[in-house]
Amino acid sequence: GDLDKVVNLLLSLSGRLARVEAALGSLGPHAPAEDKLALREKQRLLVAQLEDAKELKEHVERREEAVGAMVARYLPTEHLQDYQHFVKMKSALIAEQRELEEKIKLGHEQLRCLRESL
Repeated sequence: GDLDKVVNLLLSLSGRLARVEAALGSLGPHAPAEDKLALREKQRLLVAQLEDAKELKEHVERREEAVGAMVARYLPTEHLQDYQHFVKMKSALIAEQRELEEKIKLGHEQLRCLRESL
């Protein structure tokens, strides 16, 4: 459960940071200084939060290793391999699910825009 939450947090912060950086990049040279300053401050905060989330993920991974070592003492080799595969794949599947959800959301938004333009 903690792994799910941390991975989702990392993905959320990364997405928000990417949007802020895109907004900064799209500001023209004549954009108000307040807008640039606000976006840079938001960027700074998101970078700090992302670093904190990475540390949290490392902590969860260390805890996961400790749990894995305990589980290894009680499970037969076949079940242990299944458990290890599950743990490894879980993060990847969460990230893939999040990416697919974003693509679906983008597709719905594009569809809505197309309908409005007709």
